[in-house]
Amino acid sequence: MPDHAPVPGADDPLDLHGVVPPTVTAFHDDETVDFERTAEHARFVVDRGVDGVFPLGTNGEFPLLTGGERQRVVEAVVDEVGGDVPVIAGVGAPSTRQTVAHAEHAEEAGVDGVVVVTPYYYPLDDEATVAHYERVCAAVDVPVYVYHIPSKTGNSLSLDVLEDLSAIDNLAGIKDSSKDVPWLGQAIDAHPELTFLAGSDSLLVPGLDLGCTGMVSAVANAFPELVVDLYEAYDEGDVEHARNLQSTVYDVRTALKQGPYMAGVKTALQLRGFDAGPLRSPLRTMDDDQRERLEARLEELGLLETIDLHRNE
Repeated sequence: MPDHAPVPGADDPLDLHGVVPPTVTAFHDDETVDFERTAEHARFVVDRGVDGVFPLGTNGEFPLLTGGERQRVVEAVVDEVGGDVPVIAGVGAPSTRQTVAHAEHAEEAGVDGVVVVTPYYYPLDDEATVAHYERVCAAVDVPVYVYHIPSKTGNSLSLDVLEDLSAIDNLAGIKDSSKDVPWLGQAIDAHPELTFLAGSDSLLVPGLDLGCTGMVSAVANAFPELVVDLYEAYDEGDVEHARNLQSTVYDVRTALKQGPYMAGVKTALQLRGFDAGPLRSPLRTMDDDQRERLEARLEELGLLETIDLHRNE
């Protein structure tokens, strides 16, 4: 359990805290899923000290996968790192029926919890949102975490709706990627029983200050050591060092965002010697000029000087 960092909510049986990367889905050159390499990426971050893994989040390109591919990703990651750290798998889909099916499969595969993004494409009223989460939470025994990312789903959660969601049995926490700091601060203040995870690298230390127990960090997919060091510094009470590392995370985040959407993480991994392949179309990789600029910036930050793909072996 944390020493100086915020503690998980009482309703969270997993006591989620620390660094939980939204691990990548690896692809072959023809964009078929490389399940072995996907599992190896989960091992890559676990061997570098993260506290959990979250396959099939945004960085896992889950909307671009078939149902069967999603199932095999979950199975591969659980087989590789299950039992070492909590595996909380993304199971969200536009329909409640699909979401329940994904959640049931994930539970059968051995995940420790499931993450349910708010349904997307169609706008939802409050009653529909609550009913959706009630059905998912009733379908599985593993804890359920809400994934709040209104910029991508088009559906935001009001504080009133969160009040209703918090009363659902088996709902354990919120992964918040709204970047709405006032909303997040009020939500944490009103619901100490829930675990909150900061979902943006722009809010790692600020999220801890607000009461988030951990962070779902895209930067940690490529540089888990950096984000683990940040969390550990904060938890040890060295907040000044944690803030300095947050400044470095800001620099890395800016560098990763120079090219096409989501391309930075996989390119940075390649620069570290871990090839997770391309993104699946219509997402695209960085061109040569973008890659060279990213490499130069990461070298300037001192992040490509020491590469050890088998840190704990």
